[in-house]
Amino acid sequence: MIRVGTCSWADEALSKHFYPRGVPARERLAYYAEHFSTVEVDSTYYRLPDESIVRGWDERTPDGFVMHVKAFGLMTRHPVKADVLPPEIRQNVEPDARGRVDRPPREVRAQVFRLFREALEPLRAAGKLGGILMQFPSYIVPKDSSYSYLEWAREQLGDDVMLVEFRHRDWLADEHRAHTLSLLESLGAVHVVTDSPDAGKTAVPTVVAATSPELAYVRLHGRNAETWNKRGGGAQERFDYLYSEEELEEFVEPLRELDAAAQNVYAFFNNNNRAPGPPGGPEWVSQAATNAQQLKKLLDVNGLSVG
Repeated sequence: MIRVGTCSWADEALSKHFYPRGVPARERLAYYAEHFSTVEVDSTYYRLPDESIVRGWDERTPDGFVMHVKAFGLMTRHPVKADVLPPEIRQNVEPDARGRVDRPPREVRAQVFRLFREALEPLRAAGKLGGILMQFPSYIVPKDSSYSYLEWAREQLGDDVMLVEFRHRDWLADEHRAHTLSLLESLGAVHVVTDSPDAGKTAVPTVVAATSPELAYVRLHGRNAETWNKRGGGAQERFDYLYSEEELEEFVEPLRELDAAAQNVYAFFNNNNRAPGPPGGPEWVSQAATNAQQLKKLLDVNGLSVG
């Protein structure tokens, strides 16, 4: 089965142009789950999840709904502001001049992994936890220390599914591709297939491959080369792109290929701005939700099982 969703249920474009007017914020996830059977949680990248909030996600979604959760920044070697860390971790780190924690001791990272996983227990117990998305920054390149960290991180995640997305193209360049995919397969980790503009070393090539027989994962970031490497501004500007019907058709056969290789396939749209609505429709629509609904219809028309 192929499930299609968006890389958030709460970004501004969704909040303003997907949900009916007047739907309270706390009821949006339930409304989202009426239209899609899976979602990616991105708020956990910025702050460690709270178990009571995670329990609420479970309560507001139906049985069979699947949530993939983005790893907290420190877990993927991103710097984080010290003030977002729990007190028991903050006391063991030394922030830099900008108030960030960048290279904490390994035991501190291990503690972060443990707290992160413990908070997700309500989803895990309900059978709704898909995978943990480990999105590595563009300065993490293929070398021995990076391979070692991947192996260590895999151990920290225990029985949870590890989804790995790279942001430096060398990982999947011709000279490294086979080794990268082989490493992920040996770790039981899932290679995250991405679609993004051809915009330098931070834009990873699209490599359709399944490294796990249980799960395949696709993230569609849009193809806005002009904003991909722009500093400043927000994700809404960087991923400002609406796929055309013809572009979406390009994913039908790759998804068919992944569907044959893995038991469950997930495709998520990360284009999170608004776009003009169709003639006779609303003035604006959410790019991600619109493309997700279009892709579901395309897959169904082409004889693929869509959840």
